[in-house]
Amino acid sequence: MWDILLIVGFAVMLILLWIMLYDGTRFVVRKYTIRSPKIIGSYRVVLLADLHNKKYGKGNQLLLQAIEEQKPDGIWIAGDMLTAKPGKSLEPAIEILTALAKKYPIFYANGNHEHRLKLYPKTYGDMAEKYEEALRKIGIQPLVNNHKEVTGLNMVVYGAEIDRLYYKRFIIPHMEATYLTETLGKPCEEKYTILLAHNPDFFPVYAQWGADLVLSGHVHGGMVRIPGWRGVVSPNIRFFPKYDGGKFEEGKSTMILSRGLGMHTIPVRLFNPGELIVVDFEKEQEE
Repeated sequence: MWDILLIVGFAVMLILLWIMLYDGTRFVVRKYTIRSPKIIGSYRVVLLADLHNKKYGKGNQLLLQAIEEQKPDGIWIAGDMLTAKPGKSLEPAIEILTALAKKYPIFYANGNHEHRLKLYPKTYGDMAEKYEEALRKIGIQPLVNNHKEVTGLNMVVYGAEIDRLYYKRFIIPHMEATYLTETLGKPCEEKYTILLAHNPDFFPVYAQWGADLVLSGHVHGGMVRIPGWRGVVSPNIRFFPKYDGGKFEEGKSTMILSRGLGMHTIPVRLFNPGELIVVDFEKEQEE
């Protein structure tokens, strides 16, 4: 009896290990459509989040090809294209951004890893300066608590770089309802407002601020997913996070949360392949 259980247990472990290795080397494309009477015309965006220096093929050709196949009008980034680790190469992030910037307009909001490089120069040396200089050469100006309009569509994109204290482990710190207004200013109600906010934990605050749509990442889909249910643990070491991946609603606001494309520190993805998000914006006719 014990021999049978041992054999079955070993077989299950091998299967799970194979799935984990498989999911760690692939990504899927997921599409969403957003409609609003505020939007003029149509626009397609590819959302990238949490690449963490991951390469899908040489020069990230598999990822670049998948992006090109979607025929996007623009690329929006919800942070963590790189991994903040002393001595870690910046080249994988710079390489793919260089390729993308040649073809598409890019709106880039920092994640906690880009932010961390700037906060702790004693730890990371001049990595922040090198990365910012590389982005300038490419022609990318990150939206650091700033915003840009999407020309001719009545859409405004904000990039939120929230304080480091909001990335505490084990708990979700309290964020005052006024925090975003003080940081970003007040959005125009007549325009469709998109917020690129790396950390999804504060979606209710983002909604209260006035975001029509929030685009986030950070949680990596919960790293390990229970099929048909939810993610198991967030990078902040919280089990079964409320926001783990997919589409969420809060009042009149919507959040699309990417499960990310890469990994760091704990390189695990189980029943949770990388995710390339495509968002189609369309005008909704008022009744």
